[in-house]
Amino acid sequence: MKMLFFDLRESEKEFFKKNTFQDFDITFYENSLTEKTKLTDDEFEHTCVLCVYRSSVLNEKVLKKFKNLRVIATRSHGFTHIDLDYCTKNRIAVLNVGQYGEKAVAEFALGIIIDLTRNIKMAMFDIRNHNISPKKYEGKLLDKMTIGIIGCGKVGVQLARLAALFEINVLVSSYKETPQFQSLCNVVPFDKLLAESDIIYLHMPFTTENYQIIGEEEFKKMKNGVFIINTSSVELINLSALYENLLSGKVRGAGLDILESDYVKGKSKELGNETMSTKMNYKITEKLLDMPNVLITPHLAYNTEEYTEPVLETTMNNIKDFIKGMNTNRIC
Repeated sequence: MKMLFFDLRESEKEFFKKNTFQDFDITFYENSLTEKTKLTDDEFEHTCVLCVYRSSVLNEKVLKKFKNLRVIATRSHGFTHIDLDYCTKNRIAVLNVGQYGEKAVAEFALGIIIDLTRNIKMAMFDIRNHNISPKKYEGKLLDKMTIGIIGCGKVGVQLARLAALFEINVLVSSYKETPQFQSLCNVVPFDKLLAESDIIYLHMPFTTENYQIIGEEEFKKMKNGVFIINTSSVELINLSALYENLLSGKVRGAGLDILESDYVKGKSKELGNETMSTKMNYKITEKLLDMPNVLITPHLAYNTEEYTEPVLETTMNNIKDFIKGMNTNRIC
């Protein structure tokens, strides 16, 4: 079975040196799969499996070029880079990786918190510009702050545990309750979390119900000088409202490990079927990148040596299970 494997990283090459997959004819590409990707007629005609990461953009223009595509396996939990409507209509299975890298994501989030609350990036900007002003870099001790965690999954539990070690007061708001949280923090209503948190952290899967769960009205309910951190989906925050609140000082700093395929889509000269919100997000992202109190990273939170191999194992097992008639980690 012919498979095209995109977004190949150096750390992934070792996995395929150690493991052989005799049932697959795999061609590896280090580049992402987009509308500009050039492939052979044979690849478009006979490829049955696409394996990608979030930096690939699998819209209708890309997918309709493949004549016998049966399955798309993304090496990520998120799948907004794939046109699910097209896949459903054309009976193309989409497989993802379940929640993974909980410790890595929580540690990454804590790193962002320390960077923002101690103004590390801002100080680096000023040093480069030869404009040092120590008064600007005054931070706060973490044990004097309250963090509000929106999302009660495994990552939230890990971050709550780390926060407890730093004696940070922890609040949680979630549509579901996790017993592990009871000894770590206080479960509170959503509006109470917004009003009382010095740091607001989002980590939850994107659904139509939580689209822009943090928008203009939510920012109004927050403390002045709040920090916003999102390591899940770009769709959870209204970026335009975030930008305006950063300008006003209502939000003191933001950390976004969310922008990769979304940013790439907006940067494309031929936006095609992209929505106005995607175009606007690109423009706002350009502005956010220039702000010294904003950290933006391309889905790095989980990216550690310890998680590369498990993600690949899960991805390849998903594909093999699908061929056997199973629906392991199937989205559509």
